[in-house]
Amino acid sequence: MTLLYKPLGLLVSVLGGILASMVFDRVWARVSDDEEVPPATSARHSTREVLFAAALQGAIFGTVKAAVDRAGAKGYKKITGTDPGQ
Repeated sequence: MTLLYKPLGLLVSVLGGILASMVFDRVWARVSDDEEVPPATSARHSTREVLFAAALQGAIFGTVKAAVDRAGAKGYKKITGTDPGQ
């Protein structure tokens, strides 16, 4: 049964990444004067701003990914009666 979850889990992860990207873009637009996320190599942005953007992005991606993966696993278990983590 867990073999059936692998493709579903992959799809859920991809959708979670897309959702996390959308959430981060909206949050960044609200907390920054610049809508563009500063790349790590940008001389135009301070180190503080680059590191803050990276930390915020990591926190959002980690949280959204965990929430989406968890929802997918719970849905799978509800439908199949099998825990995909075992």
